Amino acid sequence: MSDPALQQALRRYDDGTAERADLKLLTKELLKLLVAKAPGHAVEVRVPPYGAVQCIEGPRHTRGTPGAVIEMPPELWIDVALGRITWADARVSGKLRASGERTDLTALLPLA
Repeated sequence: MSDPALQQALRRYDDGTAERADLKLLTKELLKLLVAKAPGHAVEVRVPPYGAVQCIEGPRHTRGTPGAVIEMPPELWIDVALGRITWADARVSGKLRASGERTDLTALLPLA
């Protein structure tokens, strides 16, 4: 994360002064890294209200709710994506919902 805007947003996140724009920027950039690392359309990762992406190779869905969905709040996504919390701990927290095949992102994390 060498972009100065990302570094500033991460600094504010770390010191507890992050605003919505910081959370949005970090969420979207980390979702982009996930897609780059695991391209595909088998799993939808949702981080409301800032973003959702499809990733990981496998069957592609075209209508309705996909068969594999992961959803979590932005703060948890940022911490998981950066390796500050493990996938297992995120699952235990109760803040992460994952259903369907291929929804364990352990092997892909941390992203940065």
